[in-house]
Amino acid sequence: MTELDPVIHAQARLRVVATLATLGQGDLIAFPRLQEILAMTPGNLSVHLRKLEDAGYVEVTKTHRGRTPATLIALTRRGRLAFEEYTDAIRALLTPAAGPPATAGTADVADVAGPTGVAVRTDPAGTAGRKDTT
Repeated sequence: MTELDPVIHAQARLRVVATLATLGQGDLIAFPRLQEILAMTPGNLSVHLRKLEDAGYVEVTKTHRGRTPATLIALTRRGRLAFEEYTDAIRALLTPAAGPPATAGTADVADVAGPTGVAVRTDPAGTAGRKDTT
């Protein structure tokens, strides 16, 4: 089974990384703008940015615009690659495994594992339980 990056997998950090991934390589976004887009409190956003920064996924630059302090955030190359690997892993989990092709004479009703791992009877043709009245 494919492993999901635990640093990115937390919902708030996934939202942060997904938002930053929409920026061009090397583009920066101001902290208040990112906070506004994500509708997060400054403290909450700061905590998640710190975890992403510690993992090397984001770069936080503190500077000044005139006399006003400004914090700018960018997704690093490593962060972009980690996000791509994460999205590939999610796709792999969501893509059904290719089984053997159906052959003539196989039953229309099959046992498959449902989302809880419990076997579920499926009837793709909708014919189970129907009586032929012809």
